[in-house]
Amino acid sequence: MSDTKPNTEEQNNDAAAAAELEGVPESMRDGGESSNSGESSQPENADNRIEALENELAESKQAVLYAQAETQNVRRRLEKEAQDARAYAATGFARDMLSVMDNMNRALEAIPAEVKDEEKWKGLINGIEATARELQTVFEKNGIKRVASVGLPLDPNQHQAMVEVPTDDEEPGTIVQEMQSGYMIKDRLLRPAFVGVAKKPEE
Repeated sequence: MSDTKPNTEEQNNDAAAAAELEGVPESMRDGGESSNSGESSQPENADNRIEALENELAESKQAVLYAQAETQNVRRRLEKEAQDARAYAATGFARDMLSVMDNMNRALEAIPAEVKDEEKWKGLINGIEATARELQTVFEKNGIKRVASVGLPLDPNQHQAMVEVPTDDEEPGTIVQEMQSGYMIKDRLLRPAFVGVAKKPEE
């Protein structure tokens, strides 16, 4: 009889412990180990989220830099086009005025030397010369300059060879004659000079 009491007490204790655990989630029954694992996963998720945000921020900064660079390029291009438009606005008009200059120079060259010395023609000749000088001054104010030619090597960027002149006085390829003056506007060719170029005489 004395042996049965301890067994009964142990059974009662087990039943009480089972009753206390009833309704308690399994994750809480083992001392909260599952809860601890959940807490450890939260910092990992936070780190991933921070890393993703940092990547997005870096991409956004790069996109802003690209946009700024493109804006600067567009602004520079527009400024260059505006400068060119102002600098070369008179190109068409200047090219037309070259014919006027050509005719005035031809008129002066056609005047015989004896006529230049006659008093009755001096007023007219001086007027033509003064007009030619004034026109040349206007050209220079607008960046229009005459192309140098005679005595220089032929430059295809400024000269157009019209004839070859046999001569021993100049090296082959040297300009020995100018048939029509050439002009530049700023750094662009307005009209090439028509020239004659030296070549070796045929033996």
